[in-house]
Amino acid sequence: MELQAVSNALIESQEGFSVEQIGECLAITNEVGIVAHLAVVGSQITVETLLFPAEQVKDVNELNSHILATHKLVPLTAVSTTEVEGNLYYSAFGALSSESKVESVVIEVVTLFSNTVELLDAYSDFLK
Repeated sequence: MELQAVSNALIESQEGFSVEQIGECLAITNEVGIVAHLAVVGSQITVETLLFPAEQVKDVNELNSHILATHKLVPLTAVSTTEVEGNLYYSAFGALSSESKVESVVIEVVTLFSNTVELLDAYSDFLK
């Protein structure tokens, strides 16, 4: 998968998106300022956005249990934790084959952004 082809397709098909290539990764910002990072690693493409720092969660066990019980309600997106500069964050991500069509990658990115808004709303009661 060629990053430039993905970048061009996102900019052409999605009004308000901006894309910046940073090394072997694309930083994609949507019209409301949410940033996702797309990387091609071997046979997999991942696209991920941070939701919120774990330190903002009132009860981590309660949120984790809720995520596990409801994760199937959000298509094409999973929730995990990831460490960034020594801080733990909840993140939303999608993954697909590096052999995927560019159009499929665009759908994955657009879906991730849409699902991120839904997830932030769904998890807001769990935050301090």
